[in-house]
Amino acid sequence: MTHEAFIQRLPKVELHVHLEGTLEPEMAFELGRRNGVALPYASANEMRAAYDFSDLQSFLDIYYASCSVLRTEQDFYDLTRAYLDRAIADNVRHVEPFFDPQTHTARGVAYHDVVSGIRRALDEALERDGITSKLIMCVLRDLSEDEAMAALRTALSDETTIDGIGMDSTEIGNPPTKFHSLYAFARAAGLRAVAHAGEEGPASYIRDSIDLLGAERIDHGVRCGEDPALVGRLIRDRICLTICPLSNVALRVVESIEDHPLREMLEVGLAVTVNSDDPAYFRGYIGDNYRAVTDALELTEDHLAELAFNAIVGSFADDERKIELLGELNAVTG
Repeated sequence: MTHEAFIQRLPKVELHVHLEGTLEPEMAFELGRRNGVALPYASANEMRAAYDFSDLQSFLDIYYASCSVLRTEQDFYDLTRAYLDRAIADNVRHVEPFFDPQTHTARGVAYHDVVSGIRRALDEALERDGITSKLIMCVLRDLSEDEAMAALRTALSDETTIDGIGMDSTEIGNPPTKFHSLYAFARAAGLRAVAHAGEEGPASYIRDSIDLLGAERIDHGVRCGEDPALVGRLIRDRICLTICPLSNVALRVVESIEDHPLREMLEVGLAVTVNSDDPAYFRGYIGDNYRAVTDALELTEDHLAELAFNAIVGSFADDERKIELLGELNAVTG
C-alpha cells in the first residue's frame, strides 16, 4: 500500500480546526452577495492571493475581516456543512471544531444563530455520514476576561449545547493567567477545557494553561521543546498536543515543513496529532497536512498510525466511540 493510500484509509480525528478558518474565498463571495456585504477584493482569486502572512497577527487581520459575511443561521450551517464535506473526503470520523462567537456577536449577530447553524450541520453529519463531534467555544484572548465571561454565560444559557471551552486569537501579551476565573467557571459547568498555547507564546504559556486553567489538551504547543522539564511532564501525563504543520509554516512559526519538529516530538513520546487549523487560509485540510509531513519528514506508516491513535485517545469522544475508532484504526494497520 502506498503512503497516499494508507493516509486516505486512516480513520482521522480532527481536534484543531476553526470553523471560521474553513471559509473559502468562493464561499465568502457567495455569502457576501447573499447578505449584501462587500469584500475588499475583486475576486476570490485576488482574495486568496492576499494570503501571504508574516505572523499570526497579519493572518488574524484578514481572518476577522472575512468573517463579516457570516450573518445568519443558514450561513453558519453552510460553512460547517462545507467543512464536513471536505472532512468526509479525508476520512475524518470524529471532529471537535472551534467557533468564535465574540467575532460575530460584536457585529450584532445573535449567538443562537451562530451555534444553532453549526450544531444543525454537525447533527446532520452524524445522522447522514456517521461523523461524531464535540463543539468547542473559543473566547478571544485579546479581549477582557469580563467579555469572555459574558460570552460564556450566553452560551450556557442557550438551548443549543456546547461541549468545551478554549481560547484563541492573539497569544503574545495575553497569558493564560488572564482567564483563570473563566476556566474555573467553565469547568464547574461541566465543560471540557483546551487552550491555544506555545504557538508564538513561550513554553511557560503551555505550563500555565495546564496548571492555572486546567487545560486537558494544548492546541499547538510546538514551543514546548524550550523547556525539557515541561516536555517530560507532557510525555508522562500524555497531554495531547494538536499540531497544525501547514499553519506553522504559513505563520512563520517554522521556516519550512522540512524544519517542523513533529517527527522529533512524536519519537520522544509526545502525544502529538495532525490537524488543519484554518485550512482555507493555509492551503491545506487535514489530509493535506498528513501528506505534507509524511513527505517532508519521511514518516513511516507506524508514525502515521501513532498520530491517528493519539488523536483518538486525546479526543473528548466517549469511551464507546473511542473503542469503535480504535477498531477502525486496527482494521487499517493490521
